[in-house]
Amino acid sequence: MSHHLKIVDLSLVLNSKTPIYPGDPTPNISIATTLKNEGYNLFNLQLGTQTGSHLDAPYHFNNDGKTVDTIDLNLCFGKGYVIDMSHKSSNEEISVEDLQPFSKQIDSCNIILIKTLWDKNLGSLVYFEHPYLSEAGAEYLLSKNIKTIAIDTINLDKTGGTTFPVHDLYAKADGLIAENLANFSGIDFENPTISLLPLKLEGCDGSPIRAVAIDL
Repeated sequence: MSHHLKIVDLSLVLNSKTPIYPGDPTPNISIATTLKNEGYNLFNLQLGTQTGSHLDAPYHFNNDGKTVDTIDLNLCFGKGYVIDMSHKSSNEEISVEDLQPFSKQIDSCNIILIKTLWDKNLGSLVYFEHPYLSEAGAEYLLSKNIKTIAIDTINLDKTGGTTFPVHDLYAKADGLIAENLANFSGIDFENPTISLLPLKLEGCDGSPIRAVAIDL
């Protein structure tokens, strides 16, 4: 008998309207061939490496860091824990004090998902004024050996600034960051297995991903 897995999609839809970090390449998805003309349907994709739901490799913020094709795939797949930060408001910091109550759960998982529910603001300017992780918060998670963080905002750091302290820390530690995810409220079961597997893009800083939570 086949076991039907519950799989929750944590990914934004990719189209020309998918929000991008200011200054990133604009996505363009166009028809290349059609069934009528060439005998098959096929599309042309023009995407930045950080378009839509995506994974940052250390190289994104460290010239000596691993590129997305050479990262340890074990860091992209594993037991996740969702930390509910949905009470946070625009441009509000997520601090060590916010994370400490979840210390025990953090110790028993591989991937932390920070739930802000900010994907509800998709399509508005407020989307770019999201809660973000503090530098001390990132240091705390690294001290607990969390090498992968995922968040349902466009940036784990504050958007609009010129510094990216959390990205810098994770790049130096050979850690991974997944951003622009969605639908964290769909994870309505304990101990989700999280998959954030990227494309094998040679020499690149990151990759769009199909992020999912699996009830194994």
